[in-house]
Amino acid sequence: MNNLIIKNAAQLVTCSGFAARAGADMADPGTINDGALLIDDGLISAVGRTDEVLAGITEQDSLVIDASGKAALPGFVDSHTHFIFGGYREEEFCLRLSGTGYMEIMARGGGIASTVAATRKASLSELVDSGRARLDSMLSFGVTTVEGKSGYGLDHDTEIRQLEAMKILDREHPVDIAGTFLGAHALPVEYKGKSDAFLDFLMAKVLPEVAKKELAEFCDIFCEKNVFSLSQSRRFLRKAKELGLKLKLHADEIVQLGGAELAAELEAVSADHLLNASDHGIEQMAQAGVVATLLPITAFSLKEDYARAREMIDKNVAVALATDLNPGSCFSGSVPLLFALATLSMGLTPEEAVCAMTINGAAALDRADSVGSLDVGKKGDAIILEFPSYRFLPYHLGVNIVEKVIKDGKLVFDKTQGGRLA
Repeated sequence: MNNLIIKNAAQLVTCSGFAARAGADMADPGTINDGALLIDDGLISAVGRTDEVLAGITEQDSLVIDASGKAALPGFVDSHTHFIFGGYREEEFCLRLSGTGYMEIMARGGGIASTVAATRKASLSELVDSGRARLDSMLSFGVTTVEGKSGYGLDHDTEIRQLEAMKILDREHPVDIAGTFLGAHALPVEYKGKSDAFLDFLMAKVLPEVAKKELAEFCDIFCEKNVFSLSQSRRFLRKAKELGLKLKLHADEIVQLGGAELAAELEAVSADHLLNASDHGIEQMAQAGVVATLLPITAFSLKEDYARAREMIDKNVAVALATDLNPGSCFSGSVPLLFALATLSMGLTPEEAVCAMTINGAAALDRADSVGSLDVGKKGDAIILEFPSYRFLPYHLGVNIVEKVIKDGKLVFDKTQGGRLA
């Protein structure tokens, strides 16, 4: 069937809009009681109260989902992950538990370098297979669009292979994937002490190929003390922009370096992490319309202070939430944990958290015109919860309450039928 109807939803949460919601606009997720949604040929064709939407509609040619007593929302958009990688780093987790810092582990040759060694050894098929399993998990949590970064090759071949794996999975898997080239994720051992030369290599040999073959939509860099400086990040990202890639930054995660200000200067789509962003940087991001993508599970895992989400929203910044799934600092794609930390530890209301994981997540991927809300003309991406309100997302602590996932108008996951259906 090409048509799908969701009817009688106790709450239909629209998060309506075609751009990021900033500041106070995040407080209203646009809830319709006894709501209905029509999806025709993969696109939303009607949204509203059930009696109004279904007036004159014949249901017999559609897949009909009765959502009585349940809430329906837009599919979640996880706008920052590193889900294509080889190997694991459970030993480093235990080192951090004993008090060893993340940057200290990197200085010892662990951290990102450890994953680089394992990913370089992984074949394309191995990366695709492990990535598919992680996408299946994301789908079960209600994620219908995800961003995936390279950055575990730090060479030509592996960086390209990571991006190719994401292209294959984007074609094969229900979850849509936005690829990001993060070749400047760390300094590889073969370029120790030669960070400018490494960036020159990326800009000459890798970045042009990524752009020409359209392997990624975005370019990112780890702008951080002892990794890549502000001037290096500016140079690298300007080149990426010249080649037609949109910009993101790992900004102000460990120290207050000025990454938020640089994101505003370069008109990046998003700046991510921001645990130590300055007041001025936050104000600059608000003025420039840069989405602040915050990653509370990473701060939780590293036992660091959280980004100042409440202050950012109060200063009219558009805040998105994402998991940062990766093998080192945050080996978790748990959307339930994300909602719990965002509300209990970062000061977001449930309404703001929902907007941050839907319309603002879409804006952080420059896709707010096509996903992230239940608006006519957008992709038919929706989820149905087991409970009657979106407020159960943080309230039912750490428990996945997503029952059904609809992607492009097709039911692709149903917990009552055993999980993934397509």
